[in-house]
Amino acid sequence: PGFLGWVYSRPLYPAITGGDVYYLVVCSEGLLSRIVLADVAGHGQGVSAIAATLRKLLRKHMNALDQSILMQEINEAFRREDDPDDVQYATAAVFGYFWKTGELIFTNAGHPRALWYHATEGAWDWLHDETPYKQTTVEGVPLGLIAGTEYLQSAVRLGQADLLVLYTDGITESTNQAGKELGYDGLLRLAKNLPLQTVNSSSAAGQALLLAVRDFRGESLIFDDESLVVLQQTTENMA
Repeated sequence: PGFLGWVYSRPLYPAITGGDVYYLVVCSEGLLSRIVLADVAGHGQGVSAIAATLRKLLRKHMNALDQSILMQEINEAFRREDDPDDVQYATAAVFGYFWKTGELIFTNAGHPRALWYHATEGAWDWLHDETPYKQTTVEGVPLGLIAGTEYLQSAVRLGQADLLVLYTDGITESTNQAGKELGYDGLLRLAKNLPLQTVNSSSAAGQALLLAVRDFRGESLIFDDESLVVLQQTTENMA
């Protein structure tokens, strides 16, 4: 509810399963969408076990707009994880979108910041805790530092047709044939240079951005799993 999404996720060849894990789920009332993108160090069975743990916790807390308890339990679950292959939980971006008000609650556990396209202004910037669009209050949600962790729970209000671009560091750590890394500034520059007609939909924007990353890389080798998720706000707020 409230989003159209486009997802690209590719494990590092020749692996058939990778360390990038994404979930897009909806609460039982159809009002709250939760989106998670995680980057787990490792591949195979160890990562599958962590993915299963994450899925279980998301289902347990799916109906709660407040993500603080979810983040506490994710933090504890992976901190206690005893994996014989030494696979460790790495980073995650967790979003809860309440489509009746257009409010987006987000928590970043060491993950790269999402890109945010403001459709009305035709401008790109980063979705981060100190954005001038940050809300100071959300009904029933205690914003700020989550007890027991170093995570912040923040909120913004999305505009009609805004885009959010989530990704893993396999995208930003791409290098060109001269050995130069794309980086965060490079990704933002590619986004700003997307043709205007491509930012009208999540799929067009995602495909165009992925193509731009590939053009930057050229014939250089890929060294990590790659995931790119583009979400577009699609419904008028009911509030």
